[in-house]
Amino acid sequence: MRFGAAVLRSYESRFAVEEVILNAGPADGEILVKIAGCGMCRTDLAVRRSAGRSPLPAVLGHEGSGIVVETGGPGTGLSVGDHVVLSFDSCGHCRNCMGAAPAYCDSFASLNLFGGRKENATRFTDAAGGALAPRWFGQSSFAEYAMVPARNVVRVDPSLPIELLGPLGCGFLTGAGAVFNSFGVGPGDTLAVFGAGAVGLAAVMAATAIGAVTVAVDRHPERLALAERFRAIPLNAASTGLPDRIQQLTDGGAQYALDTTGSAQLINGALRALRPTGHLGLVARLHTALPLEPGTLDRGRRISHLCEGDAVPGLLIPRLTGLWQAGRFPFDQLIRTYPLADINEAERDCDAGRVVKPVLLPEGRAP
Repeated sequence: MRFGAAVLRSYESRFAVEEVILNAGPADGEILVKIAGCGMCRTDLAVRRSAGRSPLPAVLGHEGSGIVVETGGPGTGLSVGDHVVLSFDSCGHCRNCMGAAPAYCDSFASLNLFGGRKENATRFTDAAGGALAPRWFGQSSFAEYAMVPARNVVRVDPSLPIELLGPLGCGFLTGAGAVFNSFGVGPGDTLAVFGAGAVGLAAVMAATAIGAVTVAVDRHPERLALAERFRAIPLNAASTGLPDRIQQLTDGGAQYALDTTGSAQLINGALRALRPTGHLGLVARLHTALPLEPGTLDRGRRISHLCEGDAVPGLLIPRLTGLWQAGRFPFDQLIRTYPLADINEAERDCDAGRVVKPVLLPEGRAP
């Protein structure tokens, strides 16, 4: 079958919407999904800085959602017409996958970032027959259709706005999962969130939903206004004495802190803002050594890297849609939609911070 997709041909080039070809239908354990919408995540854009490790040309996109149009047999557990959210890929049989920690799959990097699954890789080509990198994050959903392993997929209520649900598969899942899973935040607990982008604001919404006290730190006033709308206490990242201010607002220090910025200065500030035994989680990928200031890890404070919010997507995504339906996780307020043809505009707006979460629509802009 032939369909449109946004192809990235080099690390410096713009995306180009081209005709691509899928030369075979779903194999065992796979489904074909007609994409209704796909979020743009900074991980997609980071391919440009991947030092050649992510193979190109490729169709990126890993926050897809849509409708099943074909299945690779009854073993998928899905049917034609099912509405689904697509999430990250995992092998399903390593120790971590078997231990309900698919985000720490032994093959996570190779499956999601550096080439994807090798099975049937050559069936996905451009119009001239040139090979495209096999399945970014198990989906390559900057496209009208995506071939997906069934284990990537979460069935959702068909009454939900399917074109907006894709970011629940990665960005919003990561922020909310950090709160619910990685930290286990409870009512009355204290959380400081550094960076009020898609991941950080999802963490703020999740913390508010559970009854925690949250401080949000960012340098953009409009992002801080969003955080305040979601009942966080806003603080400008340039504030003097930021760690002391957070300690005052959280009665002696935050129990948990989430950094989405990768800034060494803010990471050290986050550690200083913690109370004894506090936990700082990092979600940004660090590209240089992280210098920690003396005393930041004293008194039982700890730091760890969090991947995909320690989530099992099949458990967390239904929880998030349920909270949205109850008016307690308003992720749709962070989304701006773009036609797939405007993917380069969406990238520019994302890079410039003009939009929190761009969502690309293969069939045009939502009303």
